[in-house]
Amino acid sequence: MEEWRTILSKPIKLESIKGITKEDIKNIKLAAKTYPMYINSYYFSLIKSKDDPIYKQCIPNIEELNEDLSEDPLAEETHTPTNGIVHKYPDRALFLISNICTMYCRFCTRKRKVGKKENISNEEIKQGLQYLKDHEEIRDVILSGGDPLTHDDNKIEYILKQLREIKHIEIIRLGTRVPCALPQRITENLCNILKKYHPIFINTHFNHPNEITEESSKACTMLANAGIPLGNQTVLLKGINDNIDTIKSLVHKLLKIRVKPYYLYHADKAKGTKHFMTNVKTGMEIIKGLRGWTSGLAVPQYVIDTEGGKIPILPEYLKEYKDGKIILKNYQDKEFTYIDP
Repeated sequence: MEEWRTILSKPIKLESIKGITKEDIKNIKLAAKTYPMYINSYYFSLIKSKDDPIYKQCIPNIEELNEDLSEDPLAEETHTPTNGIVHKYPDRALFLISNICTMYCRFCTRKRKVGKKENISNEEIKQGLQYLKDHEEIRDVILSGGDPLTHDDNKIEYILKQLREIKHIEIIRLGTRVPCALPQRITENLCNILKKYHPIFINTHFNHPNEITEESSKACTMLANAGIPLGNQTVLLKGINDNIDTIKSLVHKLLKIRVKPYYLYHADKAKGTKHFMTNVKTGMEIIKGLRGWTSGLAVPQYVIDTEGGKIPILPEYLKEYKDGKIILKNYQDKEFTYIDP
């Protein structure tokens, strides 16, 4: 298998994309001046033609420049007490340890910072670790970024070792798109490091069945074999996966490679991403098309992330609750009565 650093450094050729024009390339470069473009050669190779589901996720669109949404839709900056820490929930915190990714998603909620400045420094990481030490209410830490697995193995092990020395931290999670976007980064050495610091959980990020390849399947298998539970956080994206058939195919393929569908995110209203937005009704119809029609293991939780945290959105299965009598509706829209004991 080709070494992951080699894949990161190999050039890509936009003009090689089937159906792309010179005007398209001009607009791509214009959009990339504001929101940086980076696509590693592996992920680029998954593009079959202009405007396919992979193209739309990684190639800049001139529409990114014509929007006036918030740069920080989740108000992360207001919950950032020190460099790299987002502390929004009572017992857990987000620890941002990188500003770079192996591929820059065009719908990223952190478009305001990813790829726009030098990577997070060792001093900033030390400040974040000190904050986590000082706040004993934090039992669950999510390493994110950027992508935490863009660091080399030694840096990753240093951070994990420091976290494990903090007695009140019970759970370490990594939020990474690497198993999807650069699966070659998942190596035997990395897996051996990760499994030394259990309990470790990984939430990865597949949005379309075309991203599940021989390489990404192997990466997820290696992580699962290292004892790491894998979840997937899909973003609902207009023109990419906003239909039942695509999502159903995706969740079935994920389970086959031992990745549990975890969240289906309604796309965040981040500046430069409006053209990816669907309506909430679409997301509810997708969940309704999964619940009962396929195994519960395959059904993610549909959520809208807000300034106040993630809020689950569900179709109406409970029609009435009065005087201990509950009227329920099943996946086929048939009604059933349940008497509350």
